[in-house]
Amino acid sequence: MKQIFITLLIVLPTFLIQNTHAQKRNTTEEGYVFKEDFRLSTTEVENQYRSGTCWSFSSLSFMESEMIRTGKGNVNLSEMFVVNRCYTDKAEFYVRMHGHLNFGGGGAFHDIPYVMKKYGLVPEEAYKGLNYGTEKHVHGEIDNILKNYVDAIIKNKNKKLSPVWKKAFTSILESYLGAYPESFTYKGKKYTPKTFADKVVGLNPDDYIELSSFTHHPYYSKFILEVPDNWLYDMVYNIKLDELERTMDFALKKGYTIAWGADVSHKGFKYSKGVAVIPEADIENMSGLEQSKWEKMSSKDKENELYKLDKPGKEKKITKEIRQEAFDNYSTTDDHGMHIIGIAHDQKGTKYYIVKNSWGTNQKYNGYFYASKAFILMQTMDIMLHKDAIPEDIKKKLKL
Repeated sequence: MKQIFITLLIVLPTFLIQNTHAQKRNTTEEGYVFKEDFRLSTTEVENQYRSGTCWSFSSLSFMESEMIRTGKGNVNLSEMFVVNRCYTDKAEFYVRMHGHLNFGGGGAFHDIPYVMKKYGLVPEEAYKGLNYGTEKHVHGEIDNILKNYVDAIIKNKNKKLSPVWKKAFTSILESYLGAYPESFTYKGKKYTPKTFADKVVGLNPDDYIELSSFTHHPYYSKFILEVPDNWLYDMVYNIKLDELERTMDFALKKGYTIAWGADVSHKGFKYSKGVAVIPEADIENMSGLEQSKWEKMSSKDKENELYKLDKPGKEKKITKEIRQEAFDNYSTTDDHGMHIIGIAHDQKGTKYYIVKNSWGTNQKYNGYFYASKAFILMQTMDIMLHKDAIPEDIKKKLKL
């Protein structure tokens, strides 16, 4: 009996040490483990559902965070009010251009400052934009009807435009989204969209600018971003790729969030897993056997292995040349608008940006995901942020 006890004293500690090491190994190797450096304040995640209005949801989420940052409080702004105003003005531009303009439910970040200056803003409770019998946004029908309508106007079988075509367009639009709110009551006070924007939102639309980084235009100049949804032909500032990253980090660390336009059609975007990465095979660190096995794989098997994303791995080094090529050959397009609200790192020390999406909360991180530095540098089309969120040396180069 004494011998058994002595044996247990010798064996048991060794077993416990080995088991502890195994548990630590499993913890670090199981999936992605994120540690957030910081997360800035934002409003609740919303759901654009079956509508192409990510640009409005992301931009207004950004503006809502700006209101929080500047002490205006937590206010839910109406995305569909902005959609209403943009659809109305876009229809007029489209007809004036004889159809040589993109017309649809899409838009851009600068549409929000445009609407703020021209029309104002309203709270969600004053304009929900759900006048067609559903609880969520479903825009397939309205998008098609409005497009067919303006195309019929342009065909102009009467040989002359009627003076009521805009009125008829407005009737269709408001049948779906609701009548334009000329005035409304918010927290016991009466407002118009303009007075609400001035007194409650309290943000200067001229304080917000867009940045991008491409080589087909000179750095530190402004250019019209050549994407179909830029129906206003508005301009962005062009800076170097490392400056774009530095600006984003500077802004976030100073408490400014960022509206982020990017292409999420890349295979490295796994929303269900809550990660977006640009993986690259780590051939240099493979053993001889692993490398031999990799080289024998088919292209399809290599891709499946690379994008299963069961744990962090080596990521692609992103250069300005890679970015430009992807933009030029349509690999990277104007795909989705989101909201960057913080910085995190995985268990291997790789930097990620915390992204708020607008696809509801039924997801691993309740509507948020983590986009790696490589993904951000590769897939970013443009960002919108407050001009004071830009480092001073870059502001001087842009003459801001």
